[in-house]
Amino acid sequence: MNVRAQIASVFHLDKCIGCHTCSIACKNVWTDRPGAEYMWWNNVETKPGTGYPTLWEDQEHYKGGWQRLKSGKLALRSVNKANALFKLFYHPEQPGMEDYYEPWTYTYAHLFNAPAGDDQPTAMPVSQVTGEYIDIKAGPNWDDDLSGSPIYAENDINLNSLPPHEREQLFEIERVVMMYLPRICNHCANPSCVAACPSGALYKRGEDGIVLVNQDECRGWRACIAACPYKKVYYNWQTGKSEKCILCYPRLETGQAQACFHACVGRIRYTGVLLYDADRIEEAMGRPDRVLVEAQRGVLCDPNDPAVLASARRNGVSEEYLASAQKSPVWRYVMDWKLALPLHAEYRTLPMLYYVPPLLPIMGKVDAGAFEAADDNFFPGLESARLPLRYLACLFGAGNVEIVKDALKKLMAVRYYKRAQSLNDLDPALVGEIMRKANLMPEEAEAIYMLTAIPTPEDRYVLPPIQREEAIASTMEPEVKKGIAGFGVPAEPRRGA
Repeated sequence: MNVRAQIASVFHLDKCIGCHTCSIACKNVWTDRPGAEYMWWNNVETKPGTGYPTLWEDQEHYKGGWQRLKSGKLALRSVNKANALFKLFYHPEQPGMEDYYEPWTYTYAHLFNAPAGDDQPTAMPVSQVTGEYIDIKAGPNWDDDLSGSPIYAENDINLNSLPPHEREQLFEIERVVMMYLPRICNHCANPSCVAACPSGALYKRGEDGIVLVNQDECRGWRACIAACPYKKVYYNWQTGKSEKCILCYPRLETGQAQACFHACVGRIRYTGVLLYDADRIEEAMGRPDRVLVEAQRGVLCDPNDPAVLASARRNGVSEEYLASAQKSPVWRYVMDWKLALPLHAEYRTLPMLYYVPPLLPIMGKVDAGAFEAADDNFFPGLESARLPLRYLACLFGAGNVEIVKDALKKLMAVRYYKRAQSLNDLDPALVGEIMRKANLMPEEAEAIYMLTAIPTPEDRYVLPPIQREEAIASTMEPEVKKGIAGFGVPAEPRRGA
């Protein structure tokens, strides 16, 4: 057993309103500078849709992530021993700026300083890269709320797995039902970007599992960009270096939530510590697609198990991290309740960002004021939903419909349980049968409701307090500590958020 700590996250998609506040918070803090204009470390996509960069999920083209060989071993899809040297200089699957978008600004000076005349002055768009006039045809959220468009929704690669009648059902009216999918770097436990980097610039931090790029070591080969299946590593054309989401580790190191988490209007984001067994990763990620979600769950370790705690301590995991892991909201959503699922587990990177699938498109279909009955009259709309379960399974279940269905049944059972309490309009025996079929106890339903509907920041963000400064201070000589204290800095570092 080789237990390590990981800062992990859960996004509850039923609560995402697609406001992009998270994206703007991240952009203002990290990528508002030359060379990073086109980067959105956090972005919110409309699904079905093509996403950002365009069709990033099409791994037949981009060849990101890992592939399972016949032997059960894993190998990078983007590169191998035979073509590694050639692809250092030319990588045919490398996304170009046209796959993202060419960042632009406007000729505001012309607008403000134009002389008086009979026509209305116009601020024309100009490229922030070349300075030339451009015709804008794409952007980071270009297909926002356009899931009924044949240009975007019908080109969603996940729709290819649907039978013709379900695909037609999605587009039978003017606009298809949609959902929002916020994305950041998953800070995977088995990151293909780290494995592909020829200069060793990418690494996974031992204390919290955050994947970072050492700017001093990066040589701009961009193999990491091709290898990341989620396309969350970017190339800074100004500095010639790769960049990516750093999970706001300067904030985490002081016990604060990440900027995008802190700014989230819908309160959809949860963050905490997970413990995982690194020795199980290779075997788990070598399993067939259908069982990958369960295999990933098998890599995670119970933070209350004495053997797990002992292994974690041997690896240097601090007591503060262990205490946070025992109270982690991520563990509750992922393991206790099994509501949160990984995005595209079939990429086999073992992502540490999990999603609670949206229930609204399932229960949003009504007939004469009542939810349409289906699935043995206990779980309305699961089989006839306008957003097919097979589509959600492609996103969150590696194609396994039952994994997604089980999560949605629990979410529906919680709604019926709380509705019966509030309105008293449902037969208690019926509610009890729904709870039984969803494999949910009343205590669990109450806990899910409390953490979903009325969570406090302390419930959503369970992070270790300041530690890095304490570790540094513990290695200081007494004279240095005394000197620091003389400048008004306490000799003994303080704990707290």
